[in-house]
Amino acid sequence: MTSSGTNPGGPVGSAAWELLLPAASAPARARGRSLQAALRDAVRSGRLAPGTRLPSSRDLAADLGVSRGLITEAYEQLVAEGYLRSGRGAGTWVGGAVRAALPRARDLAPGSPGARVGFVPGTPDLSLFPRAAWTAAHRSVLADLPHHDLGYPDPRGLPRLRTALAELLARRRGVVADPERIVVVSGVTQATTLLGFVLHARGIRTVGVEDPGSPQHSALYVSAGIGTVPIPLDAEGPDLGPLRRSGVRALVTTPAHQFPTGIACSARRRAELLDWARSVDGIVLEDDYDGDFRYDRAPVGALQGLDPEHVVYAGSVSKSLAPGLRLGWMIVPDSLADDVVERKRTMDLGHPTVEQALFAHFVERGDYDRQLRRCQRAYRERRDALVGALREHFPGVRLSGIAAGLHLIADLPGRYGPEDRFLARAGAAGVSVRTLAAYTHARAGGPGGDHGTEEAGGGVRLVLGYAHLSPARIHKGVRLMREAVGG
Repeated sequence: MTSSGTNPGGPVGSAAWELLLPAASAPARARGRSLQAALRDAVRSGRLAPGTRLPSSRDLAADLGVSRGLITEAYEQLVAEGYLRSGRGAGTWVGGAVRAALPRARDLAPGSPGARVGFVPGTPDLSLFPRAAWTAAHRSVLADLPHHDLGYPDPRGLPRLRTALAELLARRRGVVADPERIVVVSGVTQATTLLGFVLHARGIRTVGVEDPGSPQHSALYVSAGIGTVPIPLDAEGPDLGPLRRSGVRALVTTPAHQFPTGIACSARRRAELLDWARSVDGIVLEDDYDGDFRYDRAPVGALQGLDPEHVVYAGSVSKSLAPGLRLGWMIVPDSLADDVVERKRTMDLGHPTVEQALFAHFVERGDYDRQLRRCQRAYRERRDALVGALREHFPGVRLSGIAAGLHLIADLPGRYGPEDRFLARAGAAGVSVRTLAAYTHARAGGPGGDHGTEEAGGGVRLVLGYAHLSPARIHKGVRLMREAVGG
């Protein structure tokens, strides 16, 4: 070839074909596929621009030292796929249908980029994941798994896992757990979305969500075509007055350890919530996101155990093992079971069977109970470290919420405010924190009942996660925060 460089509308020079040399040097049996892949990548990446005329098969074969048949076959394949175009007597050209691919894959996983210490709530310590026990369980399960379990599963989940979950949840959380009403899902997020679609199909267009509360609840229901109504809290849980006046027939709640205020729903309020659900023929979705972790006493049993026909119970391994496993469960009333199962079937044809069998094995052998005890010890130690560090560096701090879960609420005295200045200074020092106001829904009246910022005397109300931080990093983060904000 005599031309130099890539020239759209004209022949391409030999310099551009250096990218094909490694493919041309591939083993003989793979050489044709390698040449096709290299040409395809050159077009996708834009190194061969649309409208570029390619050398004749004879010339390119001579330049690369391969047979003309390999080049002819590569051209014909890429013409058939739409990467190239050709015409009798007109040569071969790069087609115009292909657009350059993105140069890299982005990572959209949540995180706190640039933070030296991040007190992000709800984050478990992933270093506690039991790799050795999980690996052993994986080998054992793959060796024994029946062939038919590798087919499409029951959309509710493998019977073996649903049976193991029924025993586990009845024992640890006091639920009424019939394996026939358990549906294995990819976390509470999918459980919420499934329920949203089912409620929408039944004509329900709004649900109540706790205020302050988890932002994901509203977003998930909106994705299912359902609006949300913020329900303020008082000292005992969701406020029944606004709930009754709202006209909703479904409520999402975190009764064992409310997120983010940290309160536990009182026995009286639990009974009142169930009375409300019965009176409106409604449903309560109980998000038991960290109900296993209570540090001052045994955890309070799940709300579902009091009325399994009006409560949908949802939980997952995201706080106890790892959120990346995408493994959770929901227990549904008989009245919703068929619709939830059918929606689950059409959504994904069921949860991956190997992971289900693996977790069932993990539960049956007692490994999951051991993991929960391990996390319990670590998280209690870290909560104690955070409480001590806050009292040392922020005299006058008030801590609220029960001793449970993966976060606590810290009310700092007024001299550390206002909140926007506090956040700016802490962020500049490399400490990532969130305030309670960040979890308040757009509603007049502040962040929910008796839990507004006024209670802190105009100071700063922080929602501080600690489970993922070592005691040393907790002390460092609190010290950095104190040095940054002064006061």
